[in-house]
Amino acid sequence: MLARARGLSFGSNTVRNMILRLNHTKRDSAVATANEVVVSLLSLLEEGHLKPAEFARLQVQLDWLQYKQNFREAILIVQNGGQLTGGQLFEIRIDSRQVAPGSLHDALQKAVQPAIPEANPVSDRIYLEDFKSFRSSIAWEFNRLYWQRLKDWEQVTGKGYEQALPGGQSDGHRPEAIADSVENVWTLLKDLDTRNQLPSEVFALEIGVGMGTRVGLWLDRFRTLDQGHGTNYYPRLRFLLGDYSLSTLDRSRAAVENHIDLCSFIALDALDPIKTLSFLRHKILYVHSTNTYDNLPDDEVVWRDGRIYWVHVRSYVSAADAVRIAAACNFPVADIPKTVKRLLEVGAEALPDRDKGMIFWMEIWKALRREERLVNTLDLPDATFPAGLSIAHMEDILKNSPNDLRFQLSSGALESFRNTLPLLHPRGFLQVQDIFVTDLNDYRMGFHGPGKLDGSIVNAVNGALLREVAERSGYDVHFAPFAYRTGSKTSIMHTTRRE
Repeated sequence: MLARARGLSFGSNTVRNMILRLNHTKRDSAVATANEVVVSLLSLLEEGHLKPAEFARLQVQLDWLQYKQNFREAILIVQNGGQLTGGQLFEIRIDSRQVAPGSLHDALQKAVQPAIPEANPVSDRIYLEDFKSFRSSIAWEFNRLYWQRLKDWEQVTGKGYEQALPGGQSDGHRPEAIADSVENVWTLLKDLDTRNQLPSEVFALEIGVGMGTRVGLWLDRFRTLDQGHGTNYYPRLRFLLGDYSLSTLDRSRAAVENHIDLCSFIALDALDPIKTLSFLRHKILYVHSTNTYDNLPDDEVVWRDGRIYWVHVRSYVSAADAVRIAAACNFPVADIPKTVKRLLEVGAEALPDRDKGMIFWMEIWKALRREERLVNTLDLPDATFPAGLSIAHMEDILKNSPNDLRFQLSSGALESFRNTLPLLHPRGFLQVQDIFVTDLNDYRMGFHGPGKLDGSIVNAVNGALLREVAERSGYDVHFAPFAYRTGSKTSIMHTTRRE
């Protein structure tokens, strides 16, 4: 939803074309409303805190971030390559959920002074990196640390990973969803058997096994169905549990104990399954993952005025948070950057007192924020789009899209997708349960990440780009709503080779 303020007169100045975009429909949940934003900005203009030339180039994005933990301040100034010149937009993003009641005017005043952060460095922030693409950001190193040291995090919080998910349970464990998945695989095996094409070994793969719960439930159900039909497919199963965390793989064994002779535990990079499993090229009949794609390294881009801009980020913690965290952990504030570096290398042992090391990790993650700037793709000769996409291809996809479209590239998901397809048997299929955006226009409304779930990152997955890449590779992709939990935002992506 877009509105413009036109022809507003202040003294001898006439202000034109401030753009206000309302990116959500959460009227009853939002603290800051569109009316309050306009009134506050006009007050700043009258008071001289905002110049007419800046107001005329002002674009305000009014968001509502459904993730209570995220990387955004209540008000974010998005820089344009580090400077505001000529006719460039002066962009302000406001989280209408996060703004404290009655504070919008003062918060906006603080954010727009200085209006050019790069030219007037902010002194109340401790930076942990230089500007870079989000995929290269330190945030993903925290994400990696979480999965490598998940047990440490769970011991301190007293709850398992799944309890942090919406509803406290993974959608991948819904009995009805598992039953339908098993039915689909059994039907495929029955058809291959009828045609005398059923392999002696039936390979299946789970990417990102978590606690192994889904695989255990799936195998229970398959065995029951197989025995009920007397087809004897169950003994042929060779189920591969793949995860890059060795501790996760070890913990998953208990969930499949009743089927342990059929299971193999594989240290696997979700970004490149074919690298580890090349000996199974074209042999796996069933590949599945749940909430893995939304946790893979990602980039964001903006389509504006016929050009593609990369969103570059710089992570920091506020000075106030830094003082609080340093005091709690008994070391100088100035040591925070090097302690963060050490944390990401060795975990909680970064501090002599391991308990304080865990406090440091959890509090830094909670406090982590990011600045943003837009950089024209033409100014980034080394910038690369995910395999299967190029700048020319992206421009062709976006040519009929609305202006000012910001979206995830889903770089890691696309990489994983392309590196999984060669594993599929000609009749095999890939099934992914995740949060997908299946139409680029849907990015115009609602926040799609990145957000935080405990120590990890969650991002919506750009299903529209996945479908484009699949079609170019000779595969069909279909999305279906997850019908097994009321209110679920999960979708099921089903991928098969085109006949």
